[in-house]
Amino acid sequence: MKADVLIVGGGIQGCATAYYLSKQGVSVIVLEKDYSGRHASGVNAGGVRLLGRDMAEVPLSKASMEMWQTLDDELGEDTGFRNQSLINIAVDEADITALHERQVKMHALGYTHERIIDQSELMQRLPHVNPDCVGGVLSELDGYAIPYKATAAFRRAAERNGAQIVEGEEALGLRRVGNVWLAQGTGHRFEAETVVNCGGAWADRIALMIGDNVPLSHAAPMLMITARVPKFAAPVVGAVSRQLSFKQFENGTALIGGGAKGFADRANNRTRLDYAKLASAARTTAEFFPIMRRASINRMWAGLEAYMPDNLPVIGPAANAARAFHAFGFSAHGFQMGPVVGQVMAELVTGGTTRFDLSAFRIDRFDRKVL
Repeated sequence: MKADVLIVGGGIQGCATAYYLSKQGVSVIVLEKDYSGRHASGVNAGGVRLLGRDMAEVPLSKASMEMWQTLDDELGEDTGFRNQSLINIAVDEADITALHERQVKMHALGYTHERIIDQSELMQRLPHVNPDCVGGVLSELDGYAIPYKATAAFRRAAERNGAQIVEGEEALGLRRVGNVWLAQGTGHRFEAETVVNCGGAWADRIALMIGDNVPLSHAAPMLMITARVPKFAAPVVGAVSRQLSFKQFENGTALIGGGAKGFADRANNRTRLDYAKLASAARTTAEFFPIMRRASINRMWAGLEAYMPDNLPVIGPAANAARAFHAFGFSAHGFQMGPVVGQVMAELVTGGTTRFDLSAFRIDRFDRKVL
């Protein structure tokens, strides 16, 4: 099978890249070892978050947030996106101090999308929050989407443009011969002028085939969802200094996260839950929202996620090979950036440049420098 571009990995980054490339008439094959959205892109918390981003990510995240506002129309699909706002709750004055210190840095860079709120406004926006909380920080632009819907929307839009999505086919080998990349899958061979590594928790293996060594790790962030409860929280909720991630959907169910990790078994393509940590996350949620003490947990799960040592992704060209690019290592906060990353990768593939400064995301940033 031949195409202009071979994308390894069928999550939201890979499918978004396929969409923006195929939209320009570029022929694309997406190679996915399981099925599209099987891992991080289909089972994450669905946060569409600009709030609290690392400064290096803010330009990309801001551009992506603008894209999310009209993404359903762009793709002709329902991504489940809801612009509900996001509040990170401050539990004490130390949190408020930290927020003010961050605000000074943000304003110095011209970013004004994060607004500190006092206790009165916090209680107004979240009437059921623990009254001991003292305030927080708000981003009106933020919200959530449904991960499997958004990933599938990009996939189907790419397919309508002619992209081929090949599922159940793992890239076992990848090498450059002359001016083309040859990939050996479990059942087929693939040939392309350009390769894009969107391999998620397995991206370090693909990077090594390309010629780049990267210190990628993997983990299994856990989530749980409750049975339906009366509507009590419209915004998406986090915390300044506590492990809290919470949102209530339109049907009344509530999704609880917070970053607690289960057991990741990458070799066998599976995860196991750590019930003690899930219980702790449930207690934290009930501490912030006492009304949740009456809720019952309906389902629990974990996905496989890729992490970089600095929690920033790898986005950009390969360091040691021609016509190869990377987009991986999003460290449990890459879902929101899916649209813009797909657009950026398409820009790099077709033109070699992008409007964004990607120096903070280069793959060789951890390489030891020889003096």
